[in-house]
Amino acid sequence: MRRVRPLLALALGGLIAVAARAGAAEVYSYVDGEGVLHFSNAPTDPRYRRVNRTDGRTGVYRAAPQARARPVPPSRGLDRYREKIRAAAEKYALPEALLLAVMAVESNFDHRALSEKGAVGLMQLMPLTAKDMYVEDAWDPAQNIEGGARYLRILANQYEGDMVRTLAAYNAGPEAVRRAGGTVPSIPETQEYVRKVVALYHAYKAGR
Repeated sequence: MRRVRPLLALALGGLIAVAARAGAAEVYSYVDGEGVLHFSNAPTDPRYRRVNRTDGRTGVYRAAPQARARPVPPSRGLDRYREKIRAAAEKYALPEALLLAVMAVESNFDHRALSEKGAVGLMQLMPLTAKDMYVEDAWDPAQNIEGGARYLRILANQYEGDMVRTLAAYNAGPEAVRRAGGTVPSIPETQEYVRKVVALYHAYKAGR
């Protein structure tokens, strides 16, 4: 029988920028089976998906803004993923509120989100992480949620259910946590990330 550790501790403590001229063609991308990220403005492979364009003035393509510490209205994206989130939370023995909080901060519930470092989708999976979590198509919302939840469970087991260290490792990587002596690294982005996810976790848990 698969053993999982409950999350116990609750201590409170875009796209690789693709420059394009105004009016240029849309940019498409996909992650192949080797975890390599591909871009094209004239896609020929059916795996290509259009990258979200959010800045029409500059032509720079970016993921949705990260670290927005507020729940988004259900009509803006949450409802469509509720069942997938609930199923993943149950499968990996994670609080549903935690998955919601991570997803809100990572992608603001935009399944097209692509970070500056190449993290993909709702749970912002890096290509190699997606591959390790058996995610074949990181752009697929169901697979992305499954992969993110699986990774959170692995990290939670590694850190004996400590939510803060789990979130720090999700953001900065387990090696960064190890170098920090098993605590949250002195990385402003990671420290802010942990604070916002924990705050949102409490908000979602309280039904706000």
